Parts: sequence; structure tokens; C-alpha cells
Amino acid sequence: MSIAALQVYSVEEAGAGGGVCLVRCIGGVARTGQVYAAGDLRLGLRRIERYGSRVAFCGAGHTARVHLAGTVAGLLGRGQVLTAVPPGGHALDGLEAWLATGPPLGDEPHPAALQAMAARGMRDAGLRGAVRLRWGRVALAAAERRAAWEGWDPLDRAAELARVRGYLIREFGAGPGGDPVALCRELLGLIDLTPAEAVRQAGAWRELPRARIRHLRRIKLLLDGMAAVRPRLPEGDPVVEAVRAWAGVRSLLP
Repeated sequence: MSIAALQVYSVEEAGAGGGVCLVRCIGGVARTGQVYAAGDLRLGLRRIERYGSRVAFCGAGHTARVHLAGTVAGLLGRGQVLTAVPPGGHALDGLEAWLATGPPLGDEPHPAALQAMAARGMRDAGLRGAVRLRWGRVALAAAERRAAWEGWDPLDRAAELARVRGYLIREFGAGPGGDPVALCRELLGLIDLTPAEAVRQAGAWRELPRARIRHLRRIKLLLDGMAAVRPRLPEGDPVVEAVRAWAGVRSLLP
């Protein structure tokens, strides 16, 4: 299963009926006639041009000038990723089966686009809870692959996964949505400071090297993940005290 994805370099023309964009294919094979998603809106790929000639397709890693049908074309911005979708959207079971095979990173939509697609399903109140949970698991898999694709810092990866896991725990509770205690323990294990040390560094953070400031900001994102599930933690568990000790530190960090 190969899903085409296009990243916008620039919008050259835009009108009521569509527009012309310079794009790079970053996944799958773009073909004329495909439908692409821009948020909840859709764009039709009417024409592809490469080196001044009209072509029927464009593969991953190549740039092209594309003619898109749809009023949203004029609102596209540099760096935006468009993902090819069937008229009714990608089937959840198909995505689950595809991800379960561990497909190569080059043979998929840009992981950010896949994650956004899954996040929409996860948050869709019109779907049954069990289906939203399945979309959440796809969102987690997509976040893992995005971190690998883009070479994220381990703390950034952990914070992003915690954001998705925290949403599922808040929405569906401990158990169906995940384990809040396990999540907090994992995040606490990644922090290389005590709360007191973090407070001391935060008090003079403007004087710290840039790399250290970034590190403190990453710790702050980990604390956000713990704060999101704090109401779901069982009273009496030792992790509650640790989370509580860090709660007052977050606002002091850069």
C-alpha cells in the first residue's frame, strides 16, 4: 500500500476554481485524477508538468508543477503536506494492516500527514469510542515513524507520544485509553534533574547556553504530558507524589 503525498513549495497561481503549485512528491506516486486532502477539504490533481512537459505521474523525491482543482488551492502555504485519499478516505483497517507489516519509511505518506489523518479520526466525536481508540493507535504508530523519519530528539519523541497517549487516557479512562501510571513513570525516567535542580536552573535560564535552554523546554513538554493525566492517577500510588512535586516547577521553566 503506497499513499501519495505532496509537499507545497509555492503557489504560482490561484483562482476560484483551483490553482497551480510547485510541489515535491514525498511519498508514493502522484497521478492525475487523484484526490488530495488539505485538512477537511479536498483538491483534485488535474495535471502534472515536469521540465515543461505534461506527464501522467510523479514519483517520490521528484518535483513537479501541478494543477489543482478546488477553491482551497489559494490558501495553501509553503511546507504544507497534501495526502492522496480515496473519495471516502482511507479505510482504518487497511491502515492498521499496512502499519502492522512495518512498511519502509519511503513507501508511505509523509508521517506528519499520516499522523494528522489519524488524529482527526481519534478526535471525531461522530465515531464510536472503539473506532476512535483504533485511530489513536494509528496516531501513535505514525508519531513513532515521524520521529524516526525526522530524527527527533528522544525527549521530543516522548513528549509527542505522551500528548497522544494523554488524550486517549483523558477521553477513555485508565485501561481502555492506556495506563496513566506507566506513562508518568516513563516520563519521569527521562528527566535528568530533580525538581530542586530544575528550579535553580530555571531561575537563571536566560544565562544558560542555548542547548541547555532547549533541554529545559523539552522537560517542560514532558511535564505537560504528566499534567494531562494527573486526574486519572490513583491516589496512594508513589508516582502521584513525584508528579505533584514537579507540578509547581513547570511554570518556572522557559
